[in-house]
Amino acid sequence: MIKAAVLGSPINHSLSPLLHNAAYDFLGIPGKYEAIDLTPENARSFFIAALKEDWTGFSLTMPLKETVVDVGADLGFDIDPIALRMRSANTLFRNGNTFAALSTDRTAFVHLLADIKKEKVAIIGGGGTARAALCALDGVATSIDFLLRSQNRRDLLSSLGLKSRLNFHAMDYSLEGYDLVIATVPVGASDLIAHTLECTVPTFFEVLYKPYPTPLLSRARALGSRTIDGMDLLVEQAIDQIALFTGALFNREELRTHLLKVGRSHLD
Repeated sequence: MIKAAVLGSPINHSLSPLLHNAAYDFLGIPGKYEAIDLTPENARSFFIAALKEDWTGFSLTMPLKETVVDVGADLGFDIDPIALRMRSANTLFRNGNTFAALSTDRTAFVHLLADIKKEKVAIIGGGGTARAALCALDGVATSIDFLLRSQNRRDLLSSLGLKSRLNFHAMDYSLEGYDLVIATVPVGASDLIAHTLECTVPTFFEVLYKPYPTPLLSRARALGSRTIDGMDLLVEQAIDQIALFTGALFNREELRTHLLKVGRSHLD
């Protein structure tokens, strides 16, 4: 039986339990997935205890995506080299006597952007989700520009050993001329961009799903952009987690369609 949970703080808003439990029902797999409030300060003791229990795996959300890489390395977790390089992981799953850590955020971006023109890309924000998008696009986009609220993430982003050229700008930098814009900042942080956006970006990706739609997503749609939203990302990365947790073979398209229907029915 699958025993899994999403970890983070705050966590009550998460739709991951809804999606994972709906997937287990859809696939006919016995399982229980819950939400557990966990802060970085308590992560080490939690993971030590979890290793001795029958947990199948965990999803990780803010503020644990970076914490799990540091704590996991110290505890001997099997950390995916790309997750280690970008210092962000959102998934732990049982691997013998330890946990393996990786980023299904990154693989979700790969899936969702497969047929999108992405020669010139702008990413708003520089946190764990932004780095997952960056690693998914590295070597595919010729130029990847970051719009940052502060420049303290610049050194980390520049140190990832990438093939694509990186450029850094302030948050008010124009979005004119980009094939793809990905907004990864928290609620409210991109509202100024929403108020000043005047150009049509061919594809606009907003990683948030609450509130839905965000002012920035609404503005992009009003200007005629093709949009991808946070529910698309949440479902896509969950599907990869479900495959890892269950080991089951399933029709990805059918599960995606089902989970998007379940998830969107619960959006504001």
